[in-house]
Amino acid sequence: MYLPEPPHHHGTPGRIGVLLINLGTPEAPTAAAVKPYLREFLSDPRVVEVPRALWWPILHGFILTTRPGKSAEKYGLIWTAEGSPLLLHAQRQAKLLQGYLGEMLRSSPPSAPPDSRSDAATAARGEREPSTVPDGTGSVLIEFAMRYGNPSIAAGLDKLKRGHCDRILIVPLYPQYAASSTASAFDGVFAALKEMRNVPEIRTVRSFHDHPAYIGALAASVREDWQRNGRPDVLLMSFHGVPRKSLDQGDPYHCECQNTGRLLAEALQLEPQQYRITFQSRFGRAEWLKPYTAATLHELGRQGVKRVDAICPGFVGDCLETLEEIAMEGKAAFLGAGGGSYRYIPCLNERPDWIEALRAIVAEHLHGWTGAGPDASSRGRALAMGAKD
Repeated sequence: MYLPEPPHHHGTPGRIGVLLINLGTPEAPTAAAVKPYLREFLSDPRVVEVPRALWWPILHGFILTTRPGKSAEKYGLIWTAEGSPLLLHAQRQAKLLQGYLGEMLRSSPPSAPPDSRSDAATAARGEREPSTVPDGTGSVLIEFAMRYGNPSIAAGLDKLKRGHCDRILIVPLYPQYAASSTASAFDGVFAALKEMRNVPEIRTVRSFHDHPAYIGALAASVREDWQRNGRPDVLLMSFHGVPRKSLDQGDPYHCECQNTGRLLAEALQLEPQQYRITFQSRFGRAEWLKPYTAATLHELGRQGVKRVDAICPGFVGDCLETLEEIAMEGKAAFLGAGGGSYRYIPCLNERPDWIEALRAIVAEHLHGWTGAGPDASSRGRALAMGAKD
């Protein structure tokens, strides 16, 4: 059985929808709230590529009985009076993008999409021309969703359909593609589409790891921090880790992280010894992508490096992995090993240049989706042919 379709009225103009997808968050910093979130996350075969017969006893017999409490304590360290940081950033990013796209549609002339693979250093200097949505796209409706937890992908798609969106762009907010993140988000979308009778036209954004506007926003955020606080000896770029075997099996994530790091270093004019590209959040005993963030910070501290700044270019909104693991645990590891001072540079969050970059990414992928759907005369024709509405 399919889910009920929104009411249909002949002659209603179709709209373009954009669904921003991030990882997810528990609804509260408690073990009771963390447990179902972890269950959903760790039950995803894209996330844990272990045969279910082997994984299920470990997940349900050990991990879900011990880890929710520990994770809840960590969430408690970063939780705000308004709720989950990741959820708040997702809400604000969607709202700001809605405003940016609306302003663009009102004021920008149509143009062909720019080359999204132009020189990142040029973009970092602010010389890249902004892109525009082609003429005739009609209004654009923005929603956000979480791969795990709420608001769900299915709920986000339903809201867009009820807003008369017949063309929907899916934008996973993971700059670098990985099967365990981007592909899993696509899985969630297509699983929801299977429940629909009237499926909208779908496009997807695969990654934007080397998009000039994204690299430019990252570089600007670092420069502004350094203007206020001075430069470090080493800039640590920490990306979320994945098992090493994913690289061996053809996942491009490692290469895309390296590319992001290299482009950011070039935009900041850093020498090789002035930055490190590392991987965090290792889980289990298997080998993950190296070098590990924690081990690198320990080694830098042991070497007596005076100052390290850390940034997480794989996250567009601050969350547990940035605010607790990197800003808190990373600092403790570096200082505890003998390092001098440590600073965490926040994610892009709601920076105007990041929202502009997101607008550019969306605009490029909307190119060709012209027309706002049926006009008023189509309603009259439909009624004349016997339609009830």
